[in-house]
Amino acid sequence: MTLGTRTPIRHGTPAHAKAFGAASTALRPALESPRRPARVLAAFPLGVYLEIRTDTEPFVVAVVTGDATRLPNAVVIGDPLPSISSGDEAAVGDGCVEIGRVTVHVRRWWDPSPPLGPVGLERLARTLPAFTEICRAPGREPGLDPGGAAAMLAEGCSDGSLVTAITAAERLMGLGPGLTPSGDDMLSGILVALRQFGLATGVERAVWVADWLAATVAFDARTRTTPISATLLHCAAQGQACAEALAVLRAVAGLQSLEPAVRRLLRLGHTSGADLAWGLRAGMSAVLRLGGMAPLPGR
Repeated sequence: MTLGTRTPIRHGTPAHAKAFGAASTALRPALESPRRPARVLAAFPLGVYLEIRTDTEPFVVAVVTGDATRLPNAVVIGDPLPSISSGDEAAVGDGCVEIGRVTVHVRRWWDPSPPLGPVGLERLARTLPAFTEICRAPGREPGLDPGGAAAMLAEGCSDGSLVTAITAAERLMGLGPGLTPSGDDMLSGILVALRQFGLATGVERAVWVADWLAATVAFDARTRTTPISATLLHCAAQGQACAEALAVLRAVAGLQSLEPAVRRLLRLGHTSGADLAWGLRAGMSAVLRLGGMAPLPGR
């Protein structure tokens, strides 16, 4: 999931400029720790990715403008981005992000995993076919064949089989091209759906499966995929997602319209939106199965 074309940013920001931002609560441990050095992993017109030199998670911070995708590891700013390129030095901590000649002070926080409130299994069962039908739009297919390791992951989660689910998750991590490979986006979607809908419906076994998959991600992601994708997987393991995915969760829960939310998600990246949507649907189907309802077609 990228923030724009891979181009150095050159806005000519004045020296020692100060900006203010709203940060994901997922970043609170990193931002409230003492200042630590970081480096720019990638720079795009709408945001930059910073890698903190630490062993803790999350270790990649996205600094984005209001027009970018609001990732679960993002600080959102209202000002233009500073002049910066990949490899430049930065710093994170003491409530700030220093990037180029700008210091971004965090003044507000937002939650990348807001609770959905109670959701009935019957609602999931009614909504899943409509969700699936919207995802059949031409040109919005997942980046990976939903067979193979992806199908194995969906089956393992639906059956509550940890051996099958964890084996499939290990095969999917890092599979596919890009800063966030398709296999990671699919895994992120299923992790978020299992945790969020498991909690909302009271299906404890779904949360139990999510916990074990989360442990696998925590152990393996850094060595199996890109730093940016590893951080997003870590966030997904906690039920945290980008704004477009969260909107779909709310729509499934009946808190907003489904079709506009799904179509916005499907427009993310080259295939990231479709990959996330596949994972969300597979997770919903698994929650239904683990909650004792008959499996539904069209996962």
